[in-house]
Amino acid sequence: MGTEKAKLYRMVMDKHICPYGLKSLDLLKSKGFEVEDNHLTTRQETDNFQDKHDVKTTPQTFIDGVRIGGYTELREYFGLSNNGGTTYAPIIAIFVTTFLMAISASYAISGLAPVKTLELFIAFSMCVLAIQKLRDLEAFSLQFLNYDLLAQKWVKYAYIYPFAEAAAGISMISMFATPIFAPIAFFIGAVGAYSVFKAVYIDKRELKCACVGGNSNVPLGFVSLTENIMMVAIAIWMIIKLF
Repeated sequence: MGTEKAKLYRMVMDKHICPYGLKSLDLLKSKGFEVEDNHLTTRQETDNFQDKHDVKTTPQTFIDGVRIGGYTELREYFGLSNNGGTTYAPIIAIFVTTFLMAISASYAISGLAPVKTLELFIAFSMCVLAIQKLRDLEAFSLQFLNYDLLAQKWVKYAYIYPFAEAAAGISMISMFATPIFAPIAFFIGAVGAYSVFKAVYIDKRELKCACVGGNSNVPLGFVSLTENIMMVAIAIWMIIKLF
C-alpha cells in the first residue's frame, strides 16, 4: 500500500504566510501523507480559489479528491480534539515552571534547602499568577466576580486583588516588609479559600477560575482551593519566622 496523498492550498505571500497553513502542512506530514503543497501567492489568486470551491477561508485540504476543510476540520478528520472545554493545562504549566525556578534559585542560595524551595515556589507562583491577571484586569474582574464574596460586595477589590497578590509574592521572595505583606497574603488567601469552597462545595456551582486571568478555561475547584490555602499557610509561616 502506497503513501497516502493530500492536496493543500494555503496563502504564501511576500507579507503574509498563513500560520494555519503551516500547521496543516505539518499535521499532514506527521500523519505520513505525501503533500502536494499549493501556494496562493496573491490576494486575487486566493479570492479566485475561494470562489471556485465556495469556501470563505484558507488553508483547504483535499484527501482522495474530497475537501476536508481548514486546520480545525483537518484535526477533526484525524480524531484530534478541538473542543474549548475546561483544562488544567495553564495552571500545570505555571506550577511546573515556578517549581523548577524555585529549585534552581534555592540551589543557588542555600544548596537546595527544601523549606526555602517551598517558600520560593509559592512566592514565584503568586507573582506569575498575578501577572496573568494583570494582563487584562477587566477580563479578570468579570470572571472573579462570579464567585469571590468580597468582590461581589466591593467591586474595586477585584481590581486590587492582583496587585496585592503580586506585592505579597515579591515580598516573600526576600522576606521584605513581612509584617505588612504577610497579613495581606493571609487575608486574600483566606477570603479566596472560603469563596471557592462556598461556590464549589456548598452551592455546587460549575465555574471557571480567574486564577490564571480572565477568560480562563481552568475549572474552579480543588486546585483553586489549594492555591488559596497555600497562600494562607505561607503567610502564617512568614509571621512565625519573624519570632
